[in-house]
Amino acid sequence: MYTTLITPEQLMALQAQGPVLVADCSFELMQPEQGQQQYLASHIAGAVRADLDRHLSAKPPRPAVNSGRHPLPRREDLAKWLRDIGLQPGMQVVVYDRQASNYCGRLWWMLKWVGHEAVAVLDGGLQAWQHAGGAVVSGPEVTAVPGNFELGQPLCELAEVQDVHARLGAAQTLVDARATPRFKGEVEPLDPVAGHIPGALNRPFNLNMQADGRFKPAAQLREEFLSLLGDLPPGNVVHQCGSGVSAIPNLLAMELAGLGRTALFAGSWSEWCADPARPVEKG
Repeated sequence: MYTTLITPEQLMALQAQGPVLVADCSFELMQPEQGQQQYLASHIAGAVRADLDRHLSAKPPRPAVNSGRHPLPRREDLAKWLRDIGLQPGMQVVVYDRQASNYCGRLWWMLKWVGHEAVAVLDGGLQAWQHAGGAVVSGPEVTAVPGNFELGQPLCELAEVQDVHARLGAAQTLVDARATPRFKGEVEPLDPVAGHIPGALNRPFNLNMQADGRFKPAAQLREEFLSLLGDLPPGNVVHQCGSGVSAIPNLLAMELAGLGRTALFAGSWSEWCADPARPVEKG
């Protein structure tokens, strides 16, 4: 079972042995339709489509778990969609994108959230797959044979906005994955308020990656996160970003580094700043 990362070669070997559910999560935040166009132009043979807006976020009239720009769907609704795309209990899932794992991490975390541990991120994404000689095809979305996955107990921790607020200055270390100018409040291209949650630390998600789009070695990630945290215990970390998506590479990187599976504040800055009663810091 692969539960964090998988290499293209490991995925090829698994596919030769039996069914693997592969999901293409490519997306472009400023041009949301581009992810779909990228999938239609080229995707791993047999990969289903997992779009951030259409499949991995709750959009009206579907009920949501939290607010913010990319609210989570209910776990029951997510489990139904996973059955629709062919998920079976215990089946190995591999998620990928072509944006340095910024978007596929969302589905990686969501599968853990509905109780499915056997999911891994394709390290290096579609680019690494093609470089290794993996097969790609173009064309419409794959139609899967429905599976019989059933909702299980969460295998990861979801932090709610009221809990994050209540724990400010207490046993909680917020790690904000947004670019530093956004964290400082110097610019804000997406949300109505600029700045960050008081006391948060800043680690832009792309710091976890090497130049080729693969994650840095575990030992290097561990050194960098321990340097960021100082004397603060890793187990108290809660990850956030703008809308709960780009925080997940940090969460995954901490797990790769042997620092445990830490919590996600999925509503993130977009949910936090929607209430003017919540405090904001800049700088």
